Formats: sequence, C-alpha cells, structure tokens
Amino acid sequence: MIKKLLVIGALCLGIYASTVAQTIIQSRQYPQNYFRYPLDLTPPTTAGSFGELRPSHFHSGLDFKTNQRTGYPVHAAAEGYISRVRVQFGGFGRAIYITHPNGYTTVYGHLESFSPAVIELIKKYQYDHQTYEADFNLTPTQVPVKKDEVVAISGNAGASAGPHVHFEIRDSKTEETINAQLFGLTIPDKVPPTITSIGIYHLNNKPFSEKTPKEFLGVTGAAGNYHLIKPQTLELSGNIGFGINATDMNSTSFNHNGIYSIELKLDGKTVYTFAVERFAFDQTHAINAYIDFPAYESSRRWMQKCFILPGSHISLYPQSINRGIITFDDDALHEIEYVVKDVAGNTSSLKLKVKSSPYTIPQPVKPTGTMLYYDKRSEFSNDKVKVIVMPGNLYDDLDFQYSSSAKLPGAYSAVHHIHNRLTPIHEGYEIWIKPDVDLGKYADKAVIVSSWGGCQGGYYKDGYVISQVSAFGDYYIKVDTVPPVIHPLNIKNGSNMKAARSINFRMSDNLSGIKSYTGTIDGKWVLMEHDYKSKILSYTFNADIVPGKHVFKLVLVDNKNNFSEFAADFYR
Repeated sequence: MIKKLLVIGALCLGIYASTVAQTIIQSRQYPQNYFRYPLDLTPPTTAGSFGELRPSHFHSGLDFKTNQRTGYPVHAAAEGYISRVRVQFGGFGRAIYITHPNGYTTVYGHLESFSPAVIELIKKYQYDHQTYEADFNLTPTQVPVKKDEVVAISGNAGASAGPHVHFEIRDSKTEETINAQLFGLTIPDKVPPTITSIGIYHLNNKPFSEKTPKEFLGVTGAAGNYHLIKPQTLELSGNIGFGINATDMNSTSFNHNGIYSIELKLDGKTVYTFAVERFAFDQTHAINAYIDFPAYESSRRWMQKCFILPGSHISLYPQSINRGIITFDDDALHEIEYVVKDVAGNTSSLKLKVKSSPYTIPQPVKPTGTMLYYDKRSEFSNDKVKVIVMPGNLYDDLDFQYSSSAKLPGAYSAVHHIHNRLTPIHEGYEIWIKPDVDLGKYADKAVIVSSWGGCQGGYYKDGYVISQVSAFGDYYIKVDTVPPVIHPLNIKNGSNMKAARSINFRMSDNLSGIKSYTGTIDGKWVLMEHDYKSKILSYTFNADIVPGKHVFKLVLVDNKNNFSEFAADFYR
C-alpha cells in the first residue's frame, strides 16, 4: 500500500509541476509591478495575512497597519473605476471596490471616509432608499480613477480590532480572492514559520469526529529546523491522518500570522498539499473541515489537519493522494516530513520516524444513532422535531445523536439536543420544532432559541416553528412579545440642542433582535448611523435643521414586528 501511494504521488505531482522550480506553490502566475500598495507607509507591514485562520473563515486579504491611528490617504492600486460601494454596520464598515482593465478588482475596507464624489453617491442612495446601510454597483463612467489617486481615508470602521486597511485582490470574473503578495505586493520577511505541535489521528476507515482517537505531540526547534520534544520512533498502523500547529511572522511585525503552505511527505514524496493561493467566498466556512474542529471548540487549539474530509471542497488543496491519509500496513521504517512555508519562501521542516506493522482492518461499527451523509439529503425526525441537512453541509458522514430534556421556564417546547457542537456545518440546515402547547395568538411571535447563541429566528407553519440554523446544539421555542428599548443619551422633551453635534441613542431588544430603525425630524426622514463599536445610534445635525423648535421621532421594530417609539421636542 505504501509503495502504491508513492507511485501515484509521483504522477499526481504533475498537476502542479510548474512549482518545482519555484520557492512557493502556486497554480499560475500573476501580474507583477501592476498594482501598488494602498498606503504610502514604509516599510509596508501587516497585522493579518491572506488565508490566516479566523473563527469560521479564512482571512480574505492583507490587513495593512496604519500606526494604530486613522486618517491616512488610501490610494487606488491601479487604473480602473469604482465599481461597488458598501456601508454596513459590521463587516468592513465602509468599503470600496475598484475594477481594473486587467481582469482583477481591488477591495479596500474599514475606511473612515470616501472621496467627495463617492460620498455624494452614497448620500443619495441612503436618502433615496431611506437606509444607513448601502451596497450598490457603479458603472465604468461614474467614478473612474487613476493609479495613485486618493480614493479614501484609512479608518477603523465596522468589525475591526483596530485601525488598519483591509486590502484584497479578486478575480473580477469568478470573484475569488487571491493572495496579494503573489502580485508582488510583498512584505519584508526573513522569518521562517514556527511549528509548535503535531497531531496524529487514528482514522481506521471511520468518519472523522470528536471520537476519532488522536494524540498531540509537542515540538521544539528554531530557524526552520524542528523536532519532537521527546524524540521517538512512532509506532503506527492502519489509516493515519496527520496534523500540525504552525504560525508565521514577517520581519516588520510581532503579529503571529498564518502560514502559506504545508506539504506532508512520505519517504520523500508529497502526499498532501495545502496552499493559500486563492479561494471563493462560498468555500471559506470549510476552514472548519480544515482544522480539527472538535479540538478548536473544546480547547481553542488551532490544529491544521493534513488530510482532507470527503465533503470539504475548497481550492486551497492543490494536491493530495488518498486525501492525505496514509495507510501503514507493512513492517518497514518510514519517514514523515512536514514542510511549512510562508509566502516569501522561508521554510520550516519537521521529520518523524514511523515504524509500522501489519494490521487487521477493523470490523464496521454499527451506528448508535441515525446516519446522515455528507453527499446526500439527510433527515432525522420524530413526533416533536425534524432536522433536514442538504448535500454539501456535512464534511463527513455522521452518526447523528438526538435526545431531549425538560422544558425550561418561559419555553414553549422541550429542549432538543441536536447532536453536539463538536461537528461543524458548512452553511446551515433546517430545523422544525413542534410546540408542546398551543401557541394561539403568539404563533407569529414564535422563534427558535439556542442555548448558547440566543435567537435563531423562525416562522410558524403546519404546526411547527421552522428555522435555518448554522450549528448543531440545543434548541427550543420561545415567543417574543416584548418591544425594543430606546435609551436616549442626550435628548429629552424640550432639550436645547443648539450646541449639540448629534442626537444619540442606545437601543436593545430582549430576544429576536432589532430589524429596523427610523428617525424623522418634523416628519422628514433623517440619516441615522449605527456604530459597530460603540453601539450608538446617532443623527448628525446638518444645515437643513434651521434655528427654532423641532420634533424628533425614533421608531424601532424588532424581527417579530414589536415596535417602540420615542418622540421629543427640541430647540435648535
């Protein structure tokens, strides 16, 4: 079996043979000296790398540092036109997209402000649609830009952990995001990756799960050369998967970022390759198939599996033999080698000695629950609950477990234990829960609630409350009849607002979450901005509000159409 794998490996390496003469693995060449850095800060330095491991996604760009402050000019990376503008509560906060004639689009996120021409377009969209959040496309003639032109100011908007510019290069046709350093936008880097531990998984022809026998071994070393803390010859047999915990740093920052590639070699031949060259956004949740998800959920350990689950489809695996799973079934001494590189080609390696022995194929184990399959529509149901999982949402076949427990105070159903949180879901699945009591007039207020993440939405149909949820866990029904709460911060009836720059509020909701907010002055809609970090909802005064008496009104509506209203006279 080992020899067969090595022969197949030599043939399959031809799919990326062009990389043999290169320091890093990539499927194609990208334009060099075409794009410039988005900032003029030198040397360019990053707080986050492309493909870096983040909770539930791979990082989709480079996070350029801005000296822990906002306000730097952001330049167009090349000639083109602003093709999309986005303003949102979380995410990028404020972002622009520039489409270039060479088939690529650059993206700039977490901005403080835009160019005057874009500001006017956004304002018009917001008032025409009476919404703060905006996401719209532009034609090639509306806002053309030249290379080096200042298109925005750097900021800290949206779900950012500090001031920086998030920068991406995307394929304009496929919308895949691509590692910007492959275009020559490199970061000074002479530091090889760091390896801290490895994992060994005894798969034994069974689906991977939290029950898969595993062991983690500590690693030590420096300057690219690593070995086990306790050097030993590992005795392994049967189907084995390997894993690794590795990070990287560059020469300009102390941030621990992601690696670029991992190769797993058996007796000198590559059987598995991972490389963060490019990926599509509908694939990014497959990070939960790439990492040891049970280990992450239970102990926040970022173990990167060097074998591929059958339901994981992402372009970050350019090559593998038998999905990276190695069968040890002889009595020979074998060498396993990990080769870890960053995008600059700095390399770290770790070698293991493995003594295998013939093994007996284990007998199939009868499922204790209901089998759900990664490549088929699967369903579990009883008289109280139904779970429907469509193909592409499981990464491996699953011995699905179900149980229930007593109804909690305020709940309208028992607590349904839908497997457990140690098995990831790619996008989501449908759950139907039957109430234990008649919902009556509260049917349109019913929602499904999880024991860890609050309201999961839902609607009533055919005697069930139905929702699309994104994780296994514990679920039950509640109803939401309580309206949102408005907390005015600097206004009350009769306030003198002559010296104020803005009217500010906080808002909250007890269950289903706020769906919309609408502010008016003297009956006319006004733009209110919801800041992600402060959670403050604010209206900023403009010249339209003349001196005198005015009436401000704010209406909040939650996702079950409960609403609250605040009104106050004020003087300007």
